[in-house]
Amino acid sequence: MKKKVIAYVHSHWDREWYREFEVFRLRLIRVFDNVLEMLENGSLPSFYFDGQVVALLDYLKIRPEKEDLVRRFISEKKLFIGPFYCLVDEFLTDRKVFEKNLEIGMKISKDFGCRDFIGYLADTFGHSGNVCKAFKKFGIDKCMVWRGCGDLPSEFVFNGVNTINLRRGYFMDIFSAPVDVQAKADFLKKNLDMIAEKSSDVSLLPVGADHLGVEKNLQEQIAQVNNLLTDYEIILSSPFEYFDAVKDNFKVEFNGELRDNSKTFILPGCYSARVNLKQYNIRASFLLDAADKVQKYFGGKYSGIIDYAYRMLLKNQAHDGICGCSTDLVHRENITRYEKVIQIAKTVLKEIQFENSMTSFDFVNKTAEILGCNLPVAEFESLRKDDGEQVVAIRNGFDDTILYDTQRIPVTEDYTEIYRLLKPNGNIQNDVKFDLHLKDNKLFISENISIDFVRFIDNGDTYNTGPVKDDNGETAVMENLSFTGGICRDEWTLKTSFFVVKIFHNKGEEFLRFEIRWNNKLKNHLWQVRFNLPAPVEKTLSEDMDELIGRTFNPAYKIREHLPEKRGLEAKTNTAPMQRFVSAQGVSVMTKGLTEYEVSENSLSITLLRSVGVISSPQNSSRSTPAGPPLEVPDAQLIQDVSAEFAAGFFTPSDYKKYVIQYFLNEIL
Repeated sequence: MKKKVIAYVHSHWDREWYREFEVFRLRLIRVFDNVLEMLENGSLPSFYFDGQVVALLDYLKIRPEKEDLVRRFISEKKLFIGPFYCLVDEFLTDRKVFEKNLEIGMKISKDFGCRDFIGYLADTFGHSGNVCKAFKKFGIDKCMVWRGCGDLPSEFVFNGVNTINLRRGYFMDIFSAPVDVQAKADFLKKNLDMIAEKSSDVSLLPVGADHLGVEKNLQEQIAQVNNLLTDYEIILSSPFEYFDAVKDNFKVEFNGELRDNSKTFILPGCYSARVNLKQYNIRASFLLDAADKVQKYFGGKYSGIIDYAYRMLLKNQAHDGICGCSTDLVHRENITRYEKVIQIAKTVLKEIQFENSMTSFDFVNKTAEILGCNLPVAEFESLRKDDGEQVVAIRNGFDDTILYDTQRIPVTEDYTEIYRLLKPNGNIQNDVKFDLHLKDNKLFISENISIDFVRFIDNGDTYNTGPVKDDNGETAVMENLSFTGGICRDEWTLKTSFFVVKIFHNKGEEFLRFEIRWNNKLKNHLWQVRFNLPAPVEKTLSEDMDELIGRTFNPAYKIREHLPEKRGLEAKTNTAPMQRFVSAQGVSVMTKGLTEYEVSENSLSITLLRSVGVISSPQNSSRSTPAGPPLEVPDAQLIQDVSAEFAAGFFTPSDYKKYVIQYFLNEIL
């Protein structure tokens, strides 16, 4: 008796990747026109629209006359959409944005009449364990994953959610291949055998690929293949039928994150590619969340514009966008969107400040209170400086009271100096002292913890680093450290052989702020700040979707000694994604958009910059087969003015959120 194989037809739709959004949208129109025609004439029983609604909305903007037809097919359970607004990366997206993604996506999906949902994560680069909490919050009890699953079976329970592991991935385009039916049957037999090894008495087969149209004679081809297959019978249906068929088979439980790359690529270099995008993303996410919470506190009148901004932000968090793996033109548009999101968030905050007749100092403190922290020292802007306030910057501009007054416009005479000031927020208690000093070409921030900066060769691409076997790195020579004391802030200037590092300590804060700005002129390299700790680093805590997660490492592992030689392998790394926080051995580090860290022996390193110039290099030393097109992307080298900001202290990790808010609040100005 043949084993039943339920096949679902789909097209994985990256809005933008190796081609730009408008280019892909014109392709989408041709692909989805054909899908609707096949659903109408009965040659296709159903179509799964990739777990997101944004592609459908993109289509209907050009084909609004098709909306009634789309709604009909959804009601007839021939077309499945949602639950996401957009398929976003799981490790670079905070919980608020991920839940907003589901909130917006499900609202749109339900408006179209869809009631059946799967947490569809077919191509994200590994899977955060925290996504399941969001699924359960929104009543989603099914999930589908692929990358990072190792040897898990086809059906398992992922952090409490019944989950399908797409053993051979979602990329099954054999019915579009220009080969005869016997070759197609042989290909399917080979893949179905591998799926069957880890599945029950029914198997699941995706039919589709990236931006791929559906073959008009698909059912005929399947009938021909079925005549040649001796062990399997392929039946076109939907993944919902598969979940129903295997509902009693979810017995293996897995709790944690899925980042095992022994069977599938997880492309971990994307967490440091185009670091400027990560910096924009972290800043925009924080500001938009702050604006949303503040506007809700003051009555919620800006909810519409906040929702609009979240949709824009989510479009940037699609995995080939936020991961930095698309063309230069795509990412230039990403930056424009980020700028718009930041403009909206900051303008909403300013509007609320002036509506409530609050000074900049009072508003910053009120925002801190709403977000859940107290500021020992507040940073704010003013046209004048009073005693007890420390000037940290001066800019030229217009007074905000003029800019936000609808009955006035600024004139030349209004253009003036504006001070950025620090002021104690009451009496500063328990002021932490940091004794910074240089020794053996390291900057010591405590008796046994030091910092240095190291640069490596990187011949990789936007998906993976490309380490060189015997490269031990070049450490920046620390030439001079000078100190300046202030009323509210102490400052140090560290001069190195490559760049100048500014270090600040706001009195009352339990951490040091580091800022590095330089003009990058070097291609194919990687910069890290290295925290040298007393013992080998075996465990870390880092932020993932607004929670701390623990990871374990083998500190003796060195990727440069384990580069793959056989085809189809991706080197294991000691790197991991983070959002704003990581700690080890009592050292707590916060970053503004530096989203990758690495463990090696006694060190915890944060990637400051990774310069590469191709989407996918066929010669990448850490990945023995391509992961995408080998398109040159000169902008990914970041030959420009670049910056890196991080903070370090010795506070308890469980308190990290209040310190993150302290660290980020100057962004609202």
